[in-house]
Formats: sequence, C-alpha cells, structure tokens
Amino acid sequence: MRTALTIAGSDSGGGAGIQADLKTFAAHGLYGTSVVTAVTAQHTSGVTAVMPMSADLVTAQMEAVMSDIGAHAAKTGMLATAAVVEAVAAAVGDLEIPWLVVDPVVRATGGDRLLDEDALGAMKSELLRRAFLVAPNVPEAEILSGIAIRTQEDRRKAARLILAFGPSAVIITGGHVPSPDIVDLLYDGHRFEEFRTERVESRHTHGTGCTFTAALTAHLALGRTPNEAIPLAQQYVAGAIRHAPRLGRGQGPMNHFWTR
Repeated sequence: MRTALTIAGSDSGGGAGIQADLKTFAAHGLYGTSVVTAVTAQHTSGVTAVMPMSADLVTAQMEAVMSDIGAHAAKTGMLATAAVVEAVAAAVGDLEIPWLVVDPVVRATGGDRLLDEDALGAMKSELLRRAFLVAPNVPEAEILSGIAIRTQEDRRKAARLILAFGPSAVIITGGHVPSPDIVDLLYDGHRFEEFRTERVESRHTHGTGCTFTAALTAHLALGRTPNEAIPLAQQYVAGAIRHAPRLGRGQGPMNHFWTR
C-alpha cells in the first residue's frame, strides 16, 4: 500500500490541517501518517488558541514514522515556530523523505496568523530548498517573494523569486484572485503552465489549501507527475466543496469523502 506523511497542525474543527490531510490521503486510497507540529483550538469562525509542539517532539515523530512505515511522499502545513521549521528541514534531509510538498501556511482561512516572522525566515532559508514542490496561494506568495501580486506577470515574477529559494517547482494557486475560473500557475524553472478550473461559489471552503496540497501529495505518492496531479487535485477540491456537509456558522468544512 502506498503511504503519505503530513507534517502539520491539528485542527479541532476537522476541516483543515492534519485532519484534512489524513482524510484526503484516505480518499485517494493511501495510508496516511502524521507528525503534529501544533495543536489549535479552532472552528469555522476562527482560531481561539495555538500550542506549538517542541522541536524535539516533532523530530521524534518524524523518526518514528520513517523508521517503520516510511512515506512515498510527504507534505508540510502549519509549522508555527522557527525551531519547528528547522527541525522539519533537518529531518527531511536526514531521513531522505521523498517528494516533499510545502504548503507555506502563514494564515488560517479566517485570517489568523499561524507562522511567526522567525519561522518565515527559517522556511525561506532551510525548508524550501528541501522541497520538490512549494504551493503558496497569492497572499502567501506575496509574503515569500516580497512583492505585491496584481497581474499575471507579477505572479510569474513571484514564482521565479520563490524558486530561487531552492525547490524544484512552484505552483501559485489562484483561489484568492477574483475571477470566474481559478487559474493555478506552475513554474519549474524552465517554463510556466496554467491549470484552469471552474470556481465553485460557496462559503464552505475551510481547508481548501491543505486539501489541495494533500491531494497533490497523494498523487505524487501514487507515481504521478505534477502536470498529471494538478488537474486531478483541482477536480477533487471542487467536488469536496460542492458536496460540503454544510456544517458550522462560518467558513464550513468540505466533504473529503465525496468520491466514496
């Protein structure tokens, strides 16, 4: 059985973070394992508390999983502190974790800050060079690149700047750009490619970034290329939004098992 590892924070509401990643892996027929980097108290209206794990405990979790079960691909989500980012980056190298997808979670869907400035610096200097694919949304791409993104050319410039941190490829997702369609932009250092999908209008979009990158990770673990994985991940997220269980008073969760 193919396996995938998520290294991220716990979402008590179950719509994002570790919980969304594990649901997504399971929906794709993978055995999912997890490394918890932080525990959050949150629901569909926001985050009310955050408690990061110690760097040593994060490293111990990664070593435990990789020494026994292993992973055909992995992803990161919320990492919270510089010490955790540095520990994850070191363990990814030491444990030779393959096909790492970095979801550079800076803020929750509701706007709550989930990554401090020191951690952002560590991500740029230590983690991104370990990544196969980095998948920021537009606000995250602005923070990583240091430029405002207003046009398609801005997005291409940001992708070039982010690639300079060392990943093999960058995909800047287009969900935050107001338009009838969502256009995700992939850059591998040689060429740009756009992946277009119809936007699904809904308030039930909590955890879309986590779910999209988890789906990408799942397809990489299954042996697909990024060009094959991206449209499949887009379709999966769109379906999960369309079939949302309509829970919560805020930005509700999706249905990760809509294909089952």
